[in-house]
Amino acid sequence: MNPTVPLVDLDKETLAYLRRVGAPVSNLYRILGNHPTLLKAWVDFAWTLRGEAKTPRRLRELIILRCAQLAGSDYQWNDHSVMAAAAGVEGAQIDALDGWPTAPEFDDEERLLLQFTDEVVAGRVGDDVLEALQRRYRPDAIVELTMTAAFYVMVPRILDALRIPHDG
Repeated sequence: MNPTVPLVDLDKETLAYLRRVGAPVSNLYRILGNHPTLLKAWVDFAWTLRGEAKTPRRLRELIILRCAQLAGSDYQWNDHSVMAAAAGVEGAQIDALDGWPTAPEFDDEERLLLQFTDEVVAGRVGDDVLEALQRRYRPDAIVELTMTAAFYVMVPRILDALRIPHDG
């Protein structure tokens, strides 16, 4: 299937910006390059979540993988399963993610975050889950975790709507 809009060659300024933040030139960015202002906003947001968040990257990658799994996004799953492994997510956890509620590979904290993710994806987070988050995390961490889940719910929607081909 062809992309909805063309893959573009990014200008020198954009390429320099991507290098500065450590972002690869992906097909996602080449598609978003049709609107350079939104591409920059996207990269600013995504790379802030990746590089400046204080919650453990391992936990955020579990959230991202669960979002990819629920959305059926091979692109997001393929990219982030590598990142998750690099962040310390065990292969057994990645393999067991679809059965997380009963899989012994997950501890109570991970189960809470995966329940939270499932509810964010479904569009309604229960009071019991929010109260559990409030008991475990500071407000800034709750914001990070929420923004991670919400952003990575959006990513597969963008990938699908714009028919972005996976890199390589």
